[in-house]
Amino acid sequence: MTSTVTTAADLTADTATATPVLSAAEQEELIRTHMPLVGHLVRDMLSRIPNHIHRDDLTSAGLHALVTAVRGWDPNRGVPFHRFAGTRIRGALLDELRALDWATRSVRSKARNTDVTRQQLTTTLGRTPTPEELAQALGTTTTDLHQTDTDVQRATVLSLQGFTTSSADDLVTERDPGPEEMLLRREQIGYLHHAIGSLPERLQTVVTEYFLHERPMADIAADLGVTESRVSQLRAEALSLLKDGLNTHLNPELAPVPENPDSITARRRATYYASIASNTNMRSRLAMTNAHGHTPIGRGAAKQPSTAA
Repeated sequence: MTSTVTTAADLTADTATATPVLSAAEQEELIRTHMPLVGHLVRDMLSRIPNHIHRDDLTSAGLHALVTAVRGWDPNRGVPFHRFAGTRIRGALLDELRALDWATRSVRSKARNTDVTRQQLTTTLGRTPTPEELAQALGTTTTDLHQTDTDVQRATVLSLQGFTTSSADDLVTERDPGPEEMLLRREQIGYLHHAIGSLPERLQTVVTEYFLHERPMADIAADLGVTESRVSQLRAEALSLLKDGLNTHLNPELAPVPENPDSITARRRATYYASIASNTNMRSRLAMTNAHGHTPIGRGAAKQPSTAA
């Protein structure tokens, strides 16, 4: 695992053979302010890969890529650092996935085809297919099916780094949700957009710029005329409101019960929850995504009137 500890001495040593564009202090500041970008990209990757991949492995690779990007970035070229670093961090995460996946391309391809065929037969038959039925649909034998399962399990357990020929694309599992699951997913995404759009203007700006546009906290603080510490507080406040607002509408049993409903804070939160309800309906929620559950390019959080303080 790559070490995540980077000191001024490390930066100086690694750049000793070249003329540094940024000072060691400037490099350390970029690393510190962009560490959340690594976390964001790791979380996104983890949502699309098998559960046996550990967060620490990806985070370590991402942080190392961030340090490398800082050392190689030239602000005079006009490329924003978060884009420059984002590209390299994503590449490092994919490289790490290649190193962590120990099955060959053919094994992954067979396993994926088997899973897809099994799902199709389950839908057609209304039950889980027998090994014989699955083998017949794949044009193979039950012995070959068993061997494929064995190969995948062995690949998951054994650590044979450097032996892989698979690609990161093979490692990312295909998930084809059914109509009901897709509808629920689109509803949740729609609620999230409307919940963001119902936030007070300043909180909405922080959430949109930090999470959706992936802007550094320092830039957001400059735009708002506040300190980075204040932006961090606003982000925490916004996330708390979003969580409770979504639970109020999607999982009422998880919604918080205020100790004093008549307090100013409780009334403000109640107003925010009501604002979400008044700004959303089934049609508007589903309109936030297409039939595949993807948000159209260029569409951000819904801009709606905010009534919460």
